[in-house]
Amino acid sequence: MRLYFHESNGPADEAIEALIQMVGGIKSPELIREMMIAALKAGQEDDDKADLKLMNTTLKEMRFTSKIFGPYSNVKKVTVFGSARTKPGAPAYEMAVQFGRELKDAGYMVITGGGPGIMQAVNEGAGVEHSFGVNIRLPFEQKSNPVIDGNPRSITYKYFFNRKVAFLKEAHAVALFPGGFGTLDEAMETLTLVQTGKRDLMPLVLIDPPGSRYWARWLTFIETELMERGYISPEDLNLFDRVESTAAAVERIDHFYRRFHSLRYVADKLVIRLNQPVDDAAIQEMAASFADILVPGGRITLSKCLPEEVNEAEIADLPRLVVDFNRKSFGRLRRLIDMLNNHEGQ
Repeated sequence: MRLYFHESNGPADEAIEALIQMVGGIKSPELIREMMIAALKAGQEDDDKADLKLMNTTLKEMRFTSKIFGPYSNVKKVTVFGSARTKPGAPAYEMAVQFGRELKDAGYMVITGGGPGIMQAVNEGAGVEHSFGVNIRLPFEQKSNPVIDGNPRSITYKYFFNRKVAFLKEAHAVALFPGGFGTLDEAMETLTLVQTGKRDLMPLVLIDPPGSRYWARWLTFIETELMERGYISPEDLNLFDRVESTAAAVERIDHFYRRFHSLRYVADKLVIRLNQPVDDAAIQEMAASFADILVPGGRITLSKCLPEEVNEAEIADLPRLVVDFNRKSFGRLRRLIDMLNNHEGQ
C-alpha cells in the first residue's frame, strides 16, 4: 500500500485515527499522524535495519528530551561548554563554580554535558535543583559527574546530534570556557546556527579565566584568517562577546533580556516581543540606523499581538516590533536588539 502525508490513505488513516482515539490525550493529532506515516513509510522503504534503529533511537531520545525539559519551559537556561579535563582547583574550574552560582542567583538554570571538568564545576555552583545534564555515551572520559548522577534532569544520549539539539534548543544563552575539540565544535556550531538564522539570536559569551588568552587568541584567528579573507563578514563578530569575569558574563546575558523577550516570524515579518514598549522616537531612530537590514521599502513598526500569535496566550499582552527584516543580516539584527535594550525611554 502506498502511503501519503497529505492525501487520504483510506483504511490506514482510519486505523491511525482509531489508535489515536483509543490512546487518548493526544495533542496535535495531525502531527502525530504524520509521524506514524513516516515510521510506516520508513519500514516499507528501508532495507537497512541500522537506519531504522537510528530513526527509532533518535525519536525516543528527542521525546525524552521534551519530557525532561517541558516542565521548565518558562525558566531561562544557560548552556555552558568547556573542557572535561579541567581539574578541581584550576582557575578555570573555580571560575566555573562561581559562574554556576551567579547564574542560579540571577534566576537561571544551567545545562551542561553532565560530565567532569567545567561541566561538573558549573553544576556544583548552580546546585542540583538548578542543573540539567545532557550526557553522551563514550568509552572514556564522559562519566556523569556527582551532581548530575541520579538527577531526574539528567539525560544520556547515544547520538551526538540529538545531544546538540538539546543543548541549543533549550538554551536562552550559551557560555563557553576553554576546552578541546568538543568545545570548539560547540562554539562553531552555535555561531553557524545564529549566523544563518537557524537558531534564534541569543547571548553567546566566551569566558577567559584569569591568566588565559584562549578565546583572545581564537578571536585573533577569526579576525585575521576568516574575516580578513572574506570568509565571514565584520557584522558576524557582533554575534558573540568575550569577557574575563563571571560578573561580566552574567551581565551580558541579563542585558540581552532587559527589554527583548523573544522573536518569531509571521509570514514574511519578523516580530520582536518586548518586555517594555519603546517610544516613537526610538523606533524612528532604529529604522534609520538599520535601514540596511530591511527589505526594499521595509519598515519597523510598533504592534500588538498578531492574530497568528494567539497560540502563545501567556505573552499576548507584550508589545511588539514588526520588522521587515531581510533574513540574512543577523549580526546587524543583534545590534538592533542591543539598541532596544540600551533604550532608556518608557
